[in-house]
Amino acid sequence: MEKPFRPVALVPAYQAEASVAAVVVGIKASVPRVVVVDDGSTDLTGSEAGRAGAEVVRVAENEGKGAALRAGLARVLATDATHVAFLDADGQHDPADLPRLLAPLMTEADLVLGSRYVAGGGTVGWPWHRKLISRGGTTFARLVLWLPYRDLTGGFKAWRRDLLEAIRLRESNASGYGFQVETTWWAHRRGAAIREVPIVFRERTAGSSKMRGGIVLEAFALVLRRLRHS
Repeated sequence: MEKPFRPVALVPAYQAEASVAAVVVGIKASVPRVVVVDDGSTDLTGSEAGRAGAEVVRVAENEGKGAALRAGLARVLATDATHVAFLDADGQHDPADLPRLLAPLMTEADLVLGSRYVAGGGTVGWPWHRKLISRGGTTFARLVLWLPYRDLTGGFKAWRRDLLEAIRLRESNASGYGFQVETTWWAHRRGAAIREVPIVFRERTAGSSKMRGGIVLEAFALVLRRLRHS
C-alpha cells in the first residue's frame, strides 16, 4: 500500500502584498494546500493571499519568522497533512522547486533543505554584504555545532510531519536565521535523514528585506546556547 501524500506549503509573510499572491499561485501548481501566516502586516498581505486561494492565519503583531512558522504549524499539524514545506512570501524562493524538495521525502529523507551552497545552487542579485552574512552564519553554525550541511540559514525546507512533531518547537523562541539553524540542529540530533537539494535564491523584486541586525545577533547567541547542549 502506498503511503499517503498530503503536502501543505506554509508561508510566513510580512508586508508582502506585492508578491504573496503570485507566490501562492505558483505553489498551488504543485501543492494544492497553502497556509499563509500574515505576521502582523499593516498592508493587504492577508487579503491578497486569501484571494489567491491560501488559508490565512493572522498574527496580531509582527513577531518574526520563527513565531509565524510556529503559529502556522499549530494550524497545519491539527489537520491530516503528511508533509510540510516552508518557503517565503517575497518570491525569493521559487515555488517551481517544490516538487524537487518534496520528492526525497517520499523515499529516504525526513527533512530536505533547499541549499544555495551545494553544486547547482546559488544566489542571484544579492549584494556582497548579504552573501557575507549568509555564508558566515552557516559556516559559524557548522563549525560550532558540528553540522555537515552546507546551508543552515535558508528558509526553503520540506519536512515529514512526524519529524516536525518530534522536535522541540514549543521550546523555541527564535526568529529568522536562528529558527532555521535550531530546527535543523534538533532534527540532526534525533538522527533524521537530512538531504540538501540545490536551489537558486533570487533577490526580491518588490518590498524590502526583513533582516535586521538583531536577527543576526540572535542567531549567533542561539548557536552558542545550543553548543552547551551538544
